[in-house]
Amino acid sequence: MQTTAQGWLVYQLTGSKVLLGTVAAVGTLPMLVFSLWGGSVADRHPKRTVIFYTQIGMMLTAFVFAALVGSGHIQTWHILVLAALGGVAMAFDMPARQAFMVEMTSREDLMNAVSLNSSIVNGARVVGPAVAGLLMASVGITWCFILNGVSFIAVIVGLLMMRLPKFETQPKPHSTGRHILEGFKYVVGHRRVRILLLLFGVVGIFGWSYAVLLPAYATDILHVGESGYGVLLSANGFGALLGALTVATYGSRVRPRLMILGGLWLFSAMLALLAIVRWYPLVLLCLAVGGWGMILYFSTTNTLIQSSVSNAMRGRVMGIWALVFGGMMPLGGIESGFLSHAVGVPWTIAVGAIICAGAGLVTWWMVRRNPPT
Repeated sequence: MQTTAQGWLVYQLTGSKVLLGTVAAVGTLPMLVFSLWGGSVADRHPKRTVIFYTQIGMMLTAFVFAALVGSGHIQTWHILVLAALGGVAMAFDMPARQAFMVEMTSREDLMNAVSLNSSIVNGARVVGPAVAGLLMASVGITWCFILNGVSFIAVIVGLLMMRLPKFETQPKPHSTGRHILEGFKYVVGHRRVRILLLLFGVVGIFGWSYAVLLPAYATDILHVGESGYGVLLSANGFGALLGALTVATYGSRVRPRLMILGGLWLFSAMLALLAIVRWYPLVLLCLAVGGWGMILYFSTTNTLIQSSVSNAMRGRVMGIWALVFGGMMPLGGIESGFLSHAVGVPWTIAVGAIICAGAGLVTWWMVRRNPPT
């Protein structure tokens, strides 16, 4: 709900596609600076404790957002600062939360755990944008931020109620920098993880940045209001939810390579169609099928990386994963904002689709030529 409201608020305040991309970039830019540190922290401290404090930080930013919007004092620079603070919290939260899944389950159940997590997240993506659109149209945008802040209370209580094995303290590293560097050396020497992360980076820049342009796409191309924009995001989230359930059901029966590359190519094909079609029901179908393909790719990649690394390195590897996932997206947000300003939203989406499909083809060729062990 907050993501939906934030994008809509920026575009209504400024009408700038460039600023849409800039706000998205500022929100994820801290990943470039802090996610490696976050991965190191996750390997050295109880992951639940790290997540507890990051959730409190994100709750506070939601309430500040609500206060500024509700009082009518919200300005563009407020949005930029709050987005950046949320990004800092996410840079520490994401590596710890991803690595925490194995501690809550086991390697054998990891595929289902990751898929269940994706189901929950994408279930929220179905409900949240639709509810946000209705709230913005009926009682105002402030309630999206208020309800988001309140929702963190349940998350924090849930964390405190968990019963977990005693945390095994790791030897204190000589320095944080050296601790992080060990993670990089591990990834560089692990061919499968290296290939997956390189592909992830390309998709992060040129693929997922389409979401940044959806407010402009809804307003300028489809000419729909808040409710129509919320339905667009819900269609994408519904497809992603089906994708997560597909991975949970069939992920252990289908070859990971087929899930990863097939999902990526399906996602790319739907983006290409999205750049062409203008009929609203067909746009919804493209977003839903694209969301399905995206999660086939995303969940399988996440699972394959986590199941391939050692327990001692998981936090740092997921810190690098967060760097690639979140750190490349600011570049994608800036790229999509400026490119759409120059050539328009449809062409920008089409370029991203072509590059993602091409990256998948190169990866397929590399793996066939020299399969990873």
